[in-house]
Amino acid sequence: MPHPTLSYKYFLFALLILAASLFPQSAFVSRSAARLSQLKQHFYPSSPAILHRRSISFTPAANRSIATMAYDKELEVALLAVQRATLLTKSVFSSHSKGTLTKSDASPVTIGDFGAQALIISSIKHAFPEDEVVGEEDADDLRKDASLRELVWGLVQSAKLEDSAAEDKIGGPIPSTDAMLDALDQGNSAGGRKGRIWALDPIDGTKGFLRGGQYAVCLALMVDGVPTVGVLGCPNLPIDDKAPLDASIGADADSGEGKGVLFSAVKGQGATSRPLGKGALQPSNPISMKSISNISEATFCESVESGHSNHGDQAAIASKLGITKPSVRMDSQAKYASIARGAGDLYLRLPFAKKYEEKIWDHAAGVVIVQEAGGEVTDAWGKPLDFGIGRTLKENNGVVGAPKALLPQVLEVVKEVLSAKE
Repeated sequence: MPHPTLSYKYFLFALLILAASLFPQSAFVSRSAARLSQLKQHFYPSSPAILHRRSISFTPAANRSIATMAYDKELEVALLAVQRATLLTKSVFSSHSKGTLTKSDASPVTIGDFGAQALIISSIKHAFPEDEVVGEEDADDLRKDASLRELVWGLVQSAKLEDSAAEDKIGGPIPSTDAMLDALDQGNSAGGRKGRIWALDPIDGTKGFLRGGQYAVCLALMVDGVPTVGVLGCPNLPIDDKAPLDASIGADADSGEGKGVLFSAVKGQGATSRPLGKGALQPSNPISMKSISNISEATFCESVESGHSNHGDQAAIASKLGITKPSVRMDSQAKYASIARGAGDLYLRLPFAKKYEEKIWDHAAGVVIVQEAGGEVTDAWGKPLDFGIGRTLKENNGVVGAPKALLPQVLEVVKEVLSAKE
C-alpha cells in the first residue's frame, strides 16, 4: 500500500499542474510556485542534468513568470550562446593582435569583447525579445572605425556552432553589420529590481586575456534583482573538476587539450560543469564546494590586478586564518568557478577604495554558481550583494565567497582587518 504522505505529495503535484494549465493567471498558482518547485525536486532528486531533461513546462508564454520556474530554456540558450561566443574569444586569444582599445575608465577592450557581446545579445533577443540586457560594451567605437567594424564582423560570421539544431536555438548567424551594431547597443539596460534582466560580460578579465592568463565569458539572468541563472565559459581552465589549483594557473594559460569548461547553475537546482564543445552541449556533471574542517588548509583565490583587489589586506586575513599556502591569483570569474567545484575554497576581493563600485556583470553569474554549489557570497561586511539597484553593486563594499559553514569565521577576520584601518 502506498505511503499516505507520498500519495498526498503526488496528488498535490498533479493538482498544481492541472491548475496552472487551466488557470495560468490565478493567485493560487502564483502562491504555489515555490511549493511546486520543491515537489519537483522531491520527485526528481537526481543531478541537474537529469532535472533539465525531465523538466515540466505547462504555462503559456503569456505568463512567463510562472513558466520559468525551471528555467530550462533560459539555461539552454545561455549555455549555447556562451559556448558560441567562447569559440570567437578563443580565436582572438590565440592571435598576436587582439585589436585592443582603451576605454574612458582606462580599462582595455578587445575585438573579442565586441564580437562576443554581439553574439550573446543576439541570442538572448532571439529567444526572449522582451528581456533586457546589462552589457559592458556598446557599438560607438565600431561605428567610428570602419576597419575595426569589419574585423569584428568577420569574427562574428566565423563563430558558428557545428550542430545546426543548436545554432538554430540561438538564432543562427547575425545577418548584417547593422544587426551586429544594434545587438551591441541593446546591452544598455539600467538594471533594476523588477523583471528579467541579463548581466553580460563578454570577456571578464580582459587584462588576463591580453597577457595569456585566465578569462571568462559570463552571462546571468536576474529575475526581480536576484541572480537566477548563471553561465561561465572558461576556455583556459582544466576540464577535470578534480585538477589541483596552484599559483601557476593564472599565467601562461592556454585552451589546448583537456582545457575549456562551461559552468552553470539555476537557483534551486544545483550547479554543474561540462566540457566546452563546438556544437551541441556536452554532458554535464554536478559540482560542489569542498568540505574542509580546518580553515588553515584552505586555498584562497584573488585577483591578479592589485587595483582590483587589496593583496596586502587579503594576505593579513589569510595569516589570521592560519592559511600558509600561497594565494592563487587569476583573472575573471574563473575564481568563482574554481571554488564552486572545490578546486579552491575562498574568494577574497577587497578593493583599496571604499567608494569603488563593483559592476554587476563581474559577479552575477559566479554568485549563483557558488550558491548552488553549497557556498555563499557577501560583501566584506557580511551584507548580501544587491544586484537590483542598477548596473553596479554600489551598496556593497568588497566581495567574500566561501562555503556556508566557513563564511562566518572568514567574515569575522575580514571585519577585524578592515576595522583596524579605520
